[in-house]
Amino acid sequence: MKAVLCKAFGPPDTLVYEDVPSPVPGKGEVVVTVKAASVNFPDVLIIENKYQFKPPLPFSPGSELAGVVKSVGEGVTGYKAGDKVIAFTGAGAFAEEARTEADRLIPMPEGMDFETAASFILTYGTSDHALRDRAELKAGETLLVLGAAGGVGIAAIEIGKALGAKVIACASSADKLDVCKQHGADELINYSTEDLRERIKAITGGKGVDVVYDPVGGAYTELALRSTAWRGRLLVVGFAAGDIPKIPLNLTLLKGCSIVGVFWGDFTKRQPKEFIQSVTQLGKWFREGKLKPHISVKLPLAKAADALKMMAARQVKGKVVLVP
Repeated sequence: MKAVLCKAFGPPDTLVYEDVPSPVPGKGEVVVTVKAASVNFPDVLIIENKYQFKPPLPFSPGSELAGVVKSVGEGVTGYKAGDKVIAFTGAGAFAEEARTEADRLIPMPEGMDFETAASFILTYGTSDHALRDRAELKAGETLLVLGAAGGVGIAAIEIGKALGAKVIACASSADKLDVCKQHGADELINYSTEDLRERIKAITGGKGVDVVYDPVGGAYTELALRSTAWRGRLLVVGFAAGDIPKIPLNLTLLKGCSIVGVFWGDFTKRQPKEFIQSVTQLGKWFREGKLKPHISVKLPLAKAADALKMMAARQVKGKVVLVP
């Protein structure tokens, strides 16, 4: 079978695409024939050895896929050959076949195609955990989404609307903001041409926002925190800008606000019951038409390096999907 391989840590151009033996499932494992795999920002960091998850070399990157179970290992009872599944693998998805633990699978919802399924669980799972569990976002509150045109950003917009919040989407260009509007954003801020704090003041009548969803980091984090309302919550989701901000902690005292960490990967392991409840709710919202991943680019598996370069350059709106 063909697979994209990282043999030495480095930029996307160091990846190779070559033949490797088909995987065989071990105890508690499943091998999936990959029908689609999506690209997420952590995939860029993993191949450069800049992420908390560090697979041993050589490995195939890719953390999210949809496909059909090919074979199951000893002790696996929940799945069988032929089942359509979504897998969140950590690594290994950028291949024609992927081996993963059975507890990293969920059944593919009815009515969902493979490309949509491969774009669903990491972004919507992260945003649901962030907004409902960590921020406890309520109907009538105001949600500010930074990096709103990315995969997790669009998921945050749609989940925020499903919860009854007013959503302000922030992005760096008009075309990105157009996508945010299509997915339900109530207000738009172009933070490359507009003053973020002044626009937030104008939109909220000086009150500020209740929740900030921040997958970006960098210069806008502190500005957004300063723009929260009393008892606001800043969700630390990621650092796509590359810089981890240093926040003056007196801001939390003055506003009675909270800085809340979001680590969906550990949430799925440490709180499996709550994870299943989250997946169930997301499936319900999908069937109701409230959630729809935005797939802006589809590429063959051999073009994985190009997809990762687009992600690193923050040129992606929604998701990029690789199709073996």
